[in-house]
Amino acid sequence: MVYLRRFVDTELDELLPLAGAIALEGAKGVGKTGTALRRASTVLMLDDPAHRDLVAADPMMAGLEVGTVLIDEWQRVPEVWDAVRRGVDAGAPPGRFLLTGSATPTPGVDTHSGAGRILSVRMRPMSLPERGVTEPSVSLGELLEGRWVAPAGRTRWRAGDYFLAIESSGLPGLTSAPARLRRAQLDGYLERVIDRDLPEQGLAVRRPATLRRWLSAYAAASSTTTSYSKILDATTAGDGTQPAKTTTIAYRDHLSQLYLLDPVPGWSPSRSAISRLQQAPKHQIADPALAARLLGLDATALGSPRGAHMAGQLFESLATLTVRAAAQTAQARVGHLRTRNGDREVDLVVEADDGRVVGVEVKLATTVNDADVRHLLWLREKLPTEVVDLVVITTGDRAYRRRDGVAVVPLSLLGA
Repeated sequence: MVYLRRFVDTELDELLPLAGAIALEGAKGVGKTGTALRRASTVLMLDDPAHRDLVAADPMMAGLEVGTVLIDEWQRVPEVWDAVRRGVDAGAPPGRFLLTGSATPTPGVDTHSGAGRILSVRMRPMSLPERGVTEPSVSLGELLEGRWVAPAGRTRWRAGDYFLAIESSGLPGLTSAPARLRRAQLDGYLERVIDRDLPEQGLAVRRPATLRRWLSAYAAASSTTTSYSKILDATTAGDGTQPAKTTTIAYRDHLSQLYLLDPVPGWSPSRSAISRLQQAPKHQIADPALAARLLGLDATALGSPRGAHMAGQLFESLATLTVRAAAQTAQARVGHLRTRNGDREVDLVVEADDGRVVGVEVKLATTVNDADVRHLLWLREKLPTEVVDLVVITTGDRAYRRRDGVAVVPLSLLGA
């Protein structure tokens, strides 16, 4: 299989020569191991009993050859984290340890945070540019720098292409698979989470069907701030029963530890120019394909009346995945803005470490009118020195800038 370079590769290129240990974290199947293997001289796969025994015999890994040591699925032997931390304290050279993990440690296992010693780098499913199916002409990094670039470029992508991209998944092993196989693999992925991964995290799932219903209700809330109580209400079975609130809190916490839930946090500016902000997260599942599969929707359904109610939400999920990957490369954070009474809302807010902000709206539409940008313009009015650009992501065929300064960018043309 040909390796497709990921945005996170740029981060690793910059950080490995500087840091003694880096933890590459994210949901199963996002490509952590494939990316890390390209940089390792020694590999320890901790899902292999022989490699676990090797680590148990030499926890400080002092006997390993010089170079980068990849410790894959480190959370299976949580003590490794502290061993790596001690190795860094003892003077491990830059690029010595590269850890990959698909979960935070099992609750109850005492490990040091690693703060200051082990850098954490998040890896998500492939965004559109990372899949090699688009040719971006607009850089989010340049927009964030405030260059006031004139967006340009044309694309042949239409709504149906984006729906197919949602269905196709951003998990490297699934993206190019035939549709029939991919559906089976997505189902298997979800079953593994319920039957194996959650028990390994310490959560015994007594009613798998109930958890599956809750996940489906969460998927239906994608790209919204729907309250968890309403998600719980939507989990009611055909016989009128529903899980206890404490049970669904456990679902949420453990699925977050597995990086399967990837909500966008509420954003607030560094100063109090905007008040009455709601801090509830905007719900997202790590891969939009998993959300679509939970809801029984494919590309054809999303383009029809049967799936039209979810088309915009899942398109925003796909756009969020791309914006997050690009923002991470630019060393920026992504949140969303919503006032408490809901009168103002900005789908995504990208903020650099120095406070520069790019406001982003996502529209499943080919055209943009004044009503579509009113919240963006309000944001610029409230934060005139922080907001360096405004963007509407669309399904249109070209990128351009409106007279009011708002950039209009088809999703397929947006890159890092």
